[in-house]
Amino acid sequence: MYLQHFGLTAPPFRITPHPAFFFGGGRRGEVLVALEYAVLHGEGLIKVVGEVGSGKTMLCRMLLERLAGGADLVFIPHPLLERNEILDAIATELALPVQQGHGGARIRSLQLSLIERFGRGRRVVIVIDEAHAMPVVSLETIRLLSNLDHGHEKLLQIVLFGQPELDGRLASYALRQLSERITHSFALQPLHRDELSSYVEFRLRAAGYRGAQLFSPAALRQIAAAASGLTRRANILADKALLAAYADGAYAVTARHARAAVADCAYRHAARLPRRLAGALSAFWRAHG
Repeated sequence: MYLQHFGLTAPPFRITPHPAFFFGGGRRGEVLVALEYAVLHGEGLIKVVGEVGSGKTMLCRMLLERLAGGADLVFIPHPLLERNEILDAIATELALPVQQGHGGARIRSLQLSLIERFGRGRRVVIVIDEAHAMPVVSLETIRLLSNLDHGHEKLLQIVLFGQPELDGRLASYALRQLSERITHSFALQPLHRDELSSYVEFRLRAAGYRGAQLFSPAALRQIAAAASGLTRRANILADKALLAAYADGAYAVTARHARAAVADCAYRHAARLPRRLAGALSAFWRAHG
């Protein structure tokens, strides 16, 4: 409702992922490049973790977009699937005949189909969102799928996106074999205050805004403090602040408008990921740079 008032061509702070609004700051762009490299160079099983609202799903969609055309993609957005349901989903996405029988027979049938695709130069990538919520038996299925190879080449590249709870689950004794097969781990850290200010400005420009700085520095400080570096929170807060300014008949967002937005939300402080995960990207580039 405020688009025309502020000279916008699209909603700048919608929370549904849209490639035009992908922000490469806060090392998001570097993580995307590293992910694409790892997948296309046959790195096998890859893990990406981030706090709720840190931008995992946006990164996931960007990876799928970057890989489209160069690989056969299987996207599993709902992880609460049992073993046969996972295999059925893969077969459906790849347009393969569904092999009846127990899981072992289905996996062998899938391996034969993957070998045929490998012979045609096609790479198959499975991307799983919300992997922290997968049942243990389903994660064990992922381990079995990650074992499929032909000679010295993996037949499947698998990328797991999940909340930090995924690390806790993989540290368990029952999933130690799966944990050992993860070749690269990446972590999305919350944005720093300056990065979050740049994020808000980027989203406005991506939505068609061409005027002077719309959010005052004080308003951005209010939003950054309340968002705790999480992009989803920043989107919600910035949207509410724009609505408050619009209702006020103002053409700039002030600290008062931002405080009204913050008061309308009750966010708890978001924890940063462990330091060892924050260094994963640097380790990747040291190994592959």
